[in-house]
Amino acid sequence: MVRVLKPTEEVLREAASLLRKGGLVAFPTETVYGLGGDALNPEAVAKIFEAKERPYFDPLIVHIAKFEDIERLCSRVDDRARLLMSRFWPGPLTLVLPKGDIVPDIVTAGLRTVAIRMPSHPVALALLREFGGPIAAPSANRFGFLSPTQAEHVKDQLGDRIDLIIDGGPCPIGVESTILDLSEEPTLLRPGGLPLEEIERVIGKVKILTLSDRPRSPGQLKRHYSPRTPLRIIRGESFVIPIGVKAGLLAFKGSPRREGFYVVEVLSPSGDLREAACNLFRSLHRLDSAGLDVIYAEAVPEVGLGRAIMDRLRKAEGLE
Repeated sequence: MVRVLKPTEEVLREAASLLRKGGLVAFPTETVYGLGGDALNPEAVAKIFEAKERPYFDPLIVHIAKFEDIERLCSRVDDRARLLMSRFWPGPLTLVLPKGDIVPDIVTAGLRTVAIRMPSHPVALALLREFGGPIAAPSANRFGFLSPTQAEHVKDQLGDRIDLIIDGGPCPIGVESTILDLSEEPTLLRPGGLPLEEIERVIGKVKILTLSDRPRSPGQLKRHYSPRTPLRIIRGESFVIPIGVKAGLLAFKGSPRREGFYVVEVLSPSGDLREAACNLFRSLHRLDSAGLDVIYAEAVPEVGLGRAIMDRLRKAEGLE
């Protein structure tokens, strides 16, 4: 079984050594846990796809710790990108830009663009600096299933498929990064930990594109982020639990719908969207382990981080 270790200096040195040898290391970011491999080593990147059982047409995000790395990895970085980097990096914003020749095609699924971000989590930054290069790191889970926000989630899903898990505690944001394509017209490819409203205050109106048969970034497939238990979003006020169904409820805040549910998880008693986002995957993991027939989820307001929460719930449901 994979080792789970706290992020001491010795562990970070070992993790960086494993990465240099083509190994896989799971580590915390401010969004979710990432499964890292050397972004410039095609064989290491292939191991990421194999460990996750991820289709090769779904591109990966490359993580960096130094602003100058963007010049090596991208063939063009325009003023919009530099402005957003100066405002939101390190942080939960991924930028899609024209890729440089140094980036292996397997990282980008053959696309001429590469997705890059600079995480703000101190453990992620320390590992990147110790490694000394870019790390390709999708979420550290089986493809299509719930994203991990704690080290134990990674261990449960990937077990001995990887070399090491660095346990940095719960992820503070709890949903994946926002992905913005700047290769042409600014386009939101995935809502995430940085609200769209904050981006638009910096660069103006952004086009929204969240689903694609040929993904331009992670998280664009119709079904994704799914628990093993079927999930259904509650639409409208009239709602009745079918007779004989063992149901759980993912409630946004204090809910009048508690009666009849086997277990209830509340994302935020006060209705705070940041708290709700932080608790989303953690709550879904608990519901998924409760032996339920179905999970019902209340909708949340689609503003700020609510847009990212509803994106994850719709893709977990997989109906649209």
